[in-house]
Amino acid sequence: GNEFKIITQVFLYKFLNDKFVHEIKQLDENIANAESWEDALAALSDDEYEMLTMQLKESTAVISPDHFISSLFARQNEPKFADIFDNTLINIASDNSDIFSVLTDGGEKIVLFENISKYVTDKRDEFCKAIINKLTGFSFEHIFHEKFDFYATIFEYLIKDYNTNSGGKYAEYFTPHAVSKIMARCLVPKDQKSTVNNVTCYDPSAGSGTLLMNLAHQIGEDKCTIYSQDISQKSSGLLRLNLVLNDLVHSIHNIIKGNTILDPYHKQENGQLEHFDYIVSNPPFKLDISDFVADLDTKENHDRFFAGIPKVPAKKKESMAIYLLFLQHIIYSLKDDGKAAVVVPTGFITAQSGIDKKIRQKLVHEKMLAGVVSMPSNIFATTGTNVSILFIDKTNKQDVVLIDASNLGTTIKEGKNQKTVLSHEEEDQIINAFTSKEAVDDFSVVVNYEDIAAKNYSLSAGQYFEVKIEYIDISKEEFESQISQYEVNLRDLF
Repeated sequence: GNEFKIITQVFLYKFLNDKFVHEIKQLDENIANAESWEDALAALSDDEYEMLTMQLKESTAVISPDHFISSLFARQNEPKFADIFDNTLINIASDNSDIFSVLTDGGEKIVLFENISKYVTDKRDEFCKAIINKLTGFSFEHIFHEKFDFYATIFEYLIKDYNTNSGGKYAEYFTPHAVSKIMARCLVPKDQKSTVNNVTCYDPSAGSGTLLMNLAHQIGEDKCTIYSQDISQKSSGLLRLNLVLNDLVHSIHNIIKGNTILDPYHKQENGQLEHFDYIVSNPPFKLDISDFVADLDTKENHDRFFAGIPKVPAKKKESMAIYLLFLQHIIYSLKDDGKAAVVVPTGFITAQSGIDKKIRQKLVHEKMLAGVVSMPSNIFATTGTNVSILFIDKTNKQDVVLIDASNLGTTIKEGKNQKTVLSHEEEDQIINAFTSKEAVDDFSVVVNYEDIAAKNYSLSAGQYFEVKIEYIDISKEEFESQISQYEVNLRDLF
């Protein structure tokens, strides 16, 4: 169960070690051209070393010479090597805690590394030696100019292959790339990318950050700042790893481990909740929050949970529709010109009463809806719930796009589960119809707010499609002949 912690932390140590060496070589030609960069660095005085590290980008962790992987390699035969290894990681975490720590909502720092060897019950020294010997045989230096798609693949591999036995399903922390990509590209179309600059992006239930990474990549990692909150310490650690890989280290201090619904962390100086330019979220659909739901009914939360607080079911408390709280929180947390994309159960878009309908009414009455994409079933391998993506846009006062993509995709087997996979062409089909507001027979429809109100606030594309009836001219005799034949068939059947 702890293999995952070991793999991800050792990977991060190796990544930061090689990134530091790579950046130092960029700054100093003598070190870059030296036969042994370790000897060239060791030859520097303390002051020279400090001057050199002060020129590094903020996103590069500072590592002292005795903490290099090569230094540990040289010391591997010393007694109690596991303690040397653990202390190295702890010291690197301490030296870089200001930039690389995730905060809890209580203000505690969750630093980069912990004692890894404590997870090994026997032969700890040999275990740590084996790790160091694995890490010295290659370098990550040639990958530091790679871009988002490369690192997204590495991250998915780490989380998928090493998170299966660690007390939770990997899908808990991971939104399929097709869904993430559609959300990001519909929120920030290609032709609008150049106009987006210096914006804030937020996810109140961030998991490992797949949605945020896709959004940041679409906008430009250097043009946005990431904010997030998630109740899971594990997912906050994964999100930090994702930020390191994707050149978003400047946002790590905005990653908060805490309960967004009960105690939202990101606030303005006046104590009001922070408002954001872009929000993406795949919130939990069901969760038992019976231990704190009563605490939500406060004067301060009256505007935030404008449509109401769902009741906790008496028998199956864990089936509480918590996503309705997240959705209201997201609408409340958007700037006046903000945009959001949220994964919801498809049942939300047609529910005839209750909080679901009240939320849709607000979106329609206040004209802040961009559209809805109903996804194919099993787009998430771990849930049979059909999902739709709800797009909110406080500036969209005109037409709304409703897309029924439920017939797209190819079904594959993933483990014991069926999963639907969209091709790149199908992803583009959805994105193009959405961004161009194009009506396509039996696929997409463009409606106005009055149309939606007339249909009892339904956001299901299928309810707006024209019903096509084909007429055939036949004579009275042909008609009677066919009817009598049908009557004979019916009698036979009965």
